[in-house]
Amino acid sequence: MSERPALTHIGASGEAHMVDVGGKAETVRTAIAEGFVAMQAETLEMILVGNAKKGDVLGTARIAGIMAAKKTHELIPLCHPLLLTKVSVDIEPDHALPGLKVTAMARVTGKTGVEMEALTAASVACLTIYDMAKAVDRAMTISGIRLMEKSGGKSGDYKAQV
Repeated sequence: MSERPALTHIGASGEAHMVDVGGKAETVRTAIAEGFVAMQAETLEMILVGNAKKGDVLGTARIAGIMAAKKTHELIPLCHPLLLTKVSVDIEPDHALPGLKVTAMARVTGKTGVEMEALTAASVACLTIYDMAKAVDRAMTISGIRLMEKSGGKSGDYKAQV
């Protein structure tokens, strides 16, 4: 059994600190995360045809996810503020669920990864979908928020098992 890597944000005495990335090389780093919002088929149809009382659910969720990625360092303790070069949030219907699949991508040329930015974007986009449709379907569930892949940096590439 291989040893687990040490936690980088916690010192030997348990004190929290922001990791010093000053000596790391700048590389292009990309991360993709996903999440799902399950809902009643009627709720999905209402969103897809654009009849939600609060407005454009999909467009608003995309913008919310992008904004969240840009503010990740303000939301998650010890995250570095990053000069993101690209953030995208794609939302597609999954009629088998029924519901919506959210895929968020974050990219940076920098000294630290963007996994948290992609995960935050996916999470907030899912929360926004819930918020905008909760008046008609409070039983919606958000699930499956996870890192799908990442590239760049010292730790190399990662791709989730499907």
